[in-house]
Amino acid sequence: MNTQIYAEKLQKAEETKQPIKPLTTTVPEITVDDAYAIQLHQIAIKQQQGKQIVGKKIGLTSKAMQKLFNVTEPDYGHILSDMVEVDGATISLNHLIQPKLEFEVAFVLKKDLYGPNITVEDVIEATDYIVPALEVIDSRITDWNIRFEDTVADNGSSAMVIIGGTSTKLSDVDLPHIGMNVYRNGELFDSAAAAAVMGNPLRAVAWLANKLSKYNIGLQAGEFVLAGALTAAVTIEDGDTFTAEFAHLGSVSATFR
Repeated sequence: MNTQIYAEKLQKAEETKQPIKPLTTTVPEITVDDAYAIQLHQIAIKQQQGKQIVGKKIGLTSKAMQKLFNVTEPDYGHILSDMVEVDGATISLNHLIQPKLEFEVAFVLKKDLYGPNITVEDVIEATDYIVPALEVIDSRITDWNIRFEDTVADNGSSAMVIIGGTSTKLSDVDLPHIGMNVYRNGELFDSAAAAAVMGNPLRAVAWLANKLSKYNIGLQAGEFVLAGALTAAVTIEDGDTFTAEFAHLGSVSATFR
């Protein structure tokens, strides 16, 4: 299949806010490798526009989500320089289509990680620090009517990232047992622990480094990795302010208008 054509269709959908039909409907023969090729074509288009790769995101880290999509592993996408906001930002909904929010831990790297055979110990050694983060996910596919190949092609359904301002060394915390409370407009509505991400977010980052090696891509020093959502994504409505408070890691918040 001509993956470039579908990359351009998704890119146009993002720019015009006019979502398209699922690729798995219009191109039923699409494979996961095709979908990652479409993703990479999109990233190349954005790089040609002057945007830089600053990180990666991991999605579908829970067994429940994998079962829903009938897969046995997560997926990933690229984070570009124009997608990143700081803690406390007010974010316009004007350029988003059907946004939702996820609550995550981000790993900031001080060393490169190139798979295969990356272990959790390798990830620990390569991590400079961790920070709380919010990920705005959005779908350029109509009504979130997606299968696994659709979200992969659509850059893991990623749209924006809000990075917390407090950095913490891995050696200072027991990461899997870090608790999180999430507030919407000041009211507690969800909670979880970091172990919700593959038992330990470190495993997710190791998985990513090894998966990327299949496509001759690595994680580079200075990049950050969103390790996966601790809870289910929540729909964003105009005027919402969300805050995620992590034990020992600090908090991160954003307002949407």
